[in-house]
Amino acid sequence: MNDLINKNLFLVKEYVGLFKAANNFDIYNPSTGEVIMECREPSLGLFTKLLRFTRFKTHTPFDIQIETPDGQSIVRIHRGFFIRFPFKWFGSKIIISDNNNNPIGGFRQKRFSIVDAFDVVDKNNQVICQVKGKLIGWDFYFKKDTKELAHVSEEWTGIGQEFFTSADNYILEISNDVPQNDDVRKLILSSVICIDMIYNE
Repeated sequence: MNDLINKNLFLVKEYVGLFKAANNFDIYNPSTGEVIMECREPSLGLFTKLLRFTRFKTHTPFDIQIETPDGQSIVRIHRGFFIRFPFKWFGSKIIISDNNNNPIGGFRQKRFSIVDAFDVVDKNNQVICQVKGKLIGWDFYFKKDTKELAHVSEEWTGIGQEFFTSADNYILEISNDVPQNDDVRKLILSSVICIDMIYNE
């Protein structure tokens, strides 16, 4: 496993631009401003690209590769088409795979819920933790029972604050209680991208 995943603090910054179909993000070390990971959609199909400019944008599939700047694969996030009705979601689960394309878990979106977005599950579909928070202010917590595993927010006052712009930027802080080299770290990191695509788009 790439040692980058063992860091506890990440700044996720979205690319901005007119007529942007793909979901592209860079992940920084907020202390140094160095890009340590890149999130790209390298195989976005023409049909999906066209739908991204319609009201069906949030229903489209995605297949995002998270890699180091020199091309080392870290994690893959993918989902098929899905249908959403008020207060209820139907369709494909978001699946997270490792650098060998082996599923390590995913996200199970909750029915009848808007702000309690989803459960984080392992490859056997067992709940690892729950995501709880609010859309206003973008404040989300990953909790296992009463224990906090991670926190993602739009607010940051530390070194690297100058990287925050009008684009979507998030700080992810993973607790020291999450073991090093644990797949849970990959699942949590992937969730920041998923939260943005599911709600903010």
